[in-house]
Amino acid sequence: MVARIIELAVYRAQRTLAQEEMAQRAERASEATRFHFWTGASGARYVHSVYDLVECPALPAANYVFVRRNANGRPEALSIGRVTSSVPSLNLAEIRHRGAELGATEVHVHLLADNAKVGKLIEFDLRTGQVEADMTRAVGRAN
Repeated sequence: MVARIIELAVYRAQRTLAQEEMAQRAERASEATRFHFWTGASGARYVHSVYDLVECPALPAANYVFVRRNANGRPEALSIGRVTSSVPSLNLAEIRHRGAELGATEVHVHLLADNAKVGKLIEFDLRTGQVEADMTRAVGRAN
């Protein structure tokens, strides 16, 4: 029988370092998925902040993409739109209600539109780009 002496202070320090390292890895992984770029028909890429539908904060007027992740974790756009109220809590209520109706698990929010006109153009660009992507996938499946 072999006995091993363990110094409690050393064990605790090693365990604490391992826990901190795991927490840092998890934080880096979540940062990698905190943003997503959606491409419009024009080829422009729009950065979106990614939120769980339930954890989405109150928002100013913004563009959004409702998303559900498929089996391999790839985001699938369910709907593209924008909220226009000057009251952030009303925008949040609209996003949560519409997202729940669609079965979305995430909402991707684009907050960089300078004004309502630019927001409308971004919405149109993203919707048109998504339609083209859907058609390309459908043609690829048919071949």
